[in-house]
Amino acid sequence: MPLFENALSSPAELEARLRMHRLPEIGPKRFSRLIEAFGSASSALSAPASAWRALGIPGACAEARRAPSVRDGASAALTWLERPAQHLLMWDDPCYPALLAEIADPPPLLFIAGDPSILERPQLGMVGSRRASRPGLDTARAFARSLAGAGFVITSGLARGIDGAAHQGALDVGGHTIGVLGTGLEKLYPQQHLALAAQMAAQGGAVISEFPLDAEPQPSNFPRRNRIMVR
Repeated sequence: MPLFENALSSPAELEARLRMHRLPEIGPKRFSRLIEAFGSASSALSAPASAWRALGIPGACAEARRAPSVRDGASAALTWLERPAQHLLMWDDPCYPALLAEIADPPPLLFIAGDPSILERPQLGMVGSRRASRPGLDTARAFARSLAGAGFVITSGLARGIDGAAHQGALDVGGHTIGVLGTGLEKLYPQQHLALAAQMAAQGGAVISEFPLDAEPQPSNFPRRNRIMVR
């Protein structure tokens, strides 16, 4: 299986974490609270709903544990991980990015298309307007070319405008670039950047997301993902 193996997690625990990750209103902090309280996702999923409520976890979260959509989504993620260059990092994995682990609410799971090791390379974030002017786009692309040529990994959000120009500038000079999505990897937004994302992964970079693979675009997810870009 082409993912970074986590010695702390058995296949059953991996499947349990994928299920728990799909629960409504879970979030990184509640995910962490459940793991700390029960010792594992497997144990958390088996615990009574009253124990979840005692931890301040919403009832909707506990009630969804056995929903077919939760099980099916976890199964689909396991199938996704069997394909080449598709990976998952969990926060207790020794390969989890060290700086990201230091923030207040690190993503418990990171889905990665491309090379996971690129996440530890020196990076510079570039973001800007989705409706940038032509001179603005040209400047961003030229700036990214220069920085990538100097050895920096260019990190951005794969959005229209400045983000796309920054990614393309890095690719222009054979550099590496990381795209941090506000959707699941199988629901990349905007769709016009599908080819760009594929080129980024093929050229030694990566496209990553903390959201379930089939997570649709939600306005609240885009500001949330920014903490990963600036870590």
